[in-house]
Amino acid sequence: MNHTTRTLNRSKQRDAIFNYIITHKTHPTADDIYNDIRKDFPNISLGTVYRNLTLLTELGSIKKLSYGDAAEHFDGDITPHNHFICNTCGSITDLQMENIDFVDEAASRNFDGKIAGHNIYFYGTCPSCLQNIHPEH
Repeated sequence: MNHTTRTLNRSKQRDAIFNYIITHKTHPTADDIYNDIRKDFPNISLGTVYRNLTLLTELGSIKKLSYGDAAEHFDGDITPHNHFICNTCGSITDLQMENIDFVDEAASRNFDGKIAGHNIYFYGTCPSCLQNIHPEH
C-alpha cells in the first residue's frame, strides 16, 4: 500500500508541476515552480521537481529554454514559437509573429548536414522596462 501511495503522490506532484507550467506564461525556473508548489505539497523536494521537469521535457509535454542566464526556464506551450528576453528585467515573453521557418532552409544552403529546427531568442527592452525608463511615452 505504501508503494501505491508513493506512486499516487508522485503523479499528483507531476500533475501539479505540469499544470503550474501551462498556466504560468512567465517561463518559470525550477526554483520558481518549487517555491509555489510547496504551498500545496509541503513535503516536495527540489529534486522531485527537477526529476519531474526532466521527465515532462523528455515526454515532450513541456519545453526547456536555455538562453544564457544560469537557470533553465520551462514553457508549457510546445508549439513552435519564438521568445523575447528583456535585457533589463530578464523576463521572457512569447512573441506573436509570422512564421520564420524559412531560416532552416537558409541555414541549410551552406551546410552539408541536416537542419532539424531552430531556437531563436530576440533581445531588447520589454514594454514595462521601456515605460520605466521613459515614463512620458
